[in-house]
Amino acid sequence: MIIVVDERKLVTDGYSALFAREGISATGLSSADFDDWVETAPKSEMSAVEAILLGDCKDRIELPKKIRAHCDAPVLAVTENNSLEQTLALFQAGIDDVLRKPIHVREILARVAAIRRRMGGEIRKSDAAVVLGPISVFNDGRDPKINGVDFVLPRRERRILEYLVANHGRRVNKTQIFNAIYGVFDTDVEENVVESHISKLRKKLKAKLGTDVIDSKRFLGYSLNID
Repeated sequence: MIIVVDERKLVTDGYSALFAREGISATGLSSADFDDWVETAPKSEMSAVEAILLGDCKDRIELPKKIRAHCDAPVLAVTENNSLEQTLALFQAGIDDVLRKPIHVREILARVAAIRRRMGGEIRKSDAAVVLGPISVFNDGRDPKINGVDFVLPRRERRILEYLVANHGRRVNKTQIFNAIYGVFDTDVEENVVESHISKLRKKLKAKLGTDVIDSKRFLGYSLNID
């Protein structure tokens, strides 16, 4: 899930729609609503945040410090001018990347993926993909690959696979997956839909790999069993 913070509803709605076309859950908030949410959101919601995009919002320079107190997701700023002073101030405030409009959402996703790769972890990283054993995921709207061959999936199943790969080595529960794929503010979809998506994904992975690589434990959640 990506959080877009901007005072203009037209902007937040626009970004949410564009990210949705790429299969990415996004929620737009004003700075006041974001401030309330980030102070009170439970860890299960915070863990589902993949990135925070700061547009035209109040106290943008102060927000990174507040975000870091609750969440380690990449924070990116989108600007409408090419001011060196502003760019330097944003980086100094703790922004991970500064993006100049116009910018395609796929480039935003690629930059988010690059930042997350730089954060480290045990998963092998290539220039364009996060690689776990025979599985390569891209986090920018492209289908994953298995042993170098395209592994075409519906967007929800693709997003779940990306989330499981990103969290390799730890177990994630149904609520965390739901929040990451659908967004914490989506009240029109039942959380149990995750079980259906994972069941379909599990069968496809087993057919392709010859073994069941999604481990599930009741009450504990799911993890990928790939060395």
